[in-house]
Amino acid sequence: MTGPTVSVVLVDDHGLLRESLAAVIDSDPRLRVVGQASDGAEALEVVGATAPDVVLMDVRMPTMDGLEATRRICADPGLERTRVIVLSMFALDEYVHRALRNGASGFLLKDARPADLIDAIKRTHAAESLFAPSILTRLVERYLDAPPGRPDVGRLERHRLTERETEVLALIGKGLSNDEIAAHLHLAVKTVKHHISHLLAKTASRDRAQLVITAYDAGLVRPRPGAGPAA
Repeated sequence: MTGPTVSVVLVDDHGLLRESLAAVIDSDPRLRVVGQASDGAEALEVVGATAPDVVLMDVRMPTMDGLEATRRICADPGLERTRVIVLSMFALDEYVHRALRNGASGFLLKDARPADLIDAIKRTHAAESLFAPSILTRLVERYLDAPPGRPDVGRLERHRLTERETEVLALIGKGLSNDEIAAHLHLAVKTVKHHISHLLAKTASRDRAQLVITAYDAGLVRPRPGAGPAA
C-alpha cells in the first residue's frame, strides 16, 4: 500500500486492549494511532477533533455504546472520509448488522491476528470490503428488518441511477463479485468498477457494505427463504 499514513482512533472501554491494539498498529509504518477513547461519547469528541481515516469501535461500552457512536460519526458530513470497523466477539452477531445499518464499513473479531488487524485497516481505508461479497449478503439478509416487495422506484429515482447502475446495484446486493458482475453483464471489470464508483457517489455510500444494504432497502433483492433472524 502506498500513499499517506492512515490515521486510526481506538475506542474500547478496556485500556489494556486499547494499548495492545495501539502497539500492533503503530508497528506498521503506514499506520498511526492518533487518539483513543473509552466510550462512545468520548469517541465523538476524539474523532471530531482528529478526523481519522479509520475508527476501531467496540460495541458494548458505558455512557454511549458503539452502535450509537457509529451512527453519529457516519451521519456527520464533516467526517465523510472516516470509516468505522466494529470490534466484535462473534462473526455473525446481530450487533454487527446494526452497526452496518448505522454506517459501519465492516467488523473485525477481537481475537484477530495482528496481520489481519493491519490488513483490515488498510483495506477499509481503501474502501475495500472486509467480507467476501456472498458473506456480506448473507449477513445483511440474516437480520433484514423486513422482506422487500417490489422495487422502490421512488428511492431509485431519488438516487438518479441509470438502468445499468441499477442492474449493477442489484447484482452487488445478490453477493456477486466484480468479476462475476462483469461476466453476467458482459462488461469489462474496469467498467464495473466505474459503475460502482458512480453508485457510491450517487447513493452516498461509503463502501460496498452500504451498497448491499441500499440494494435491499430499494427492493432490488429478495431474501432467501428462511434467511431472517434466527429464533
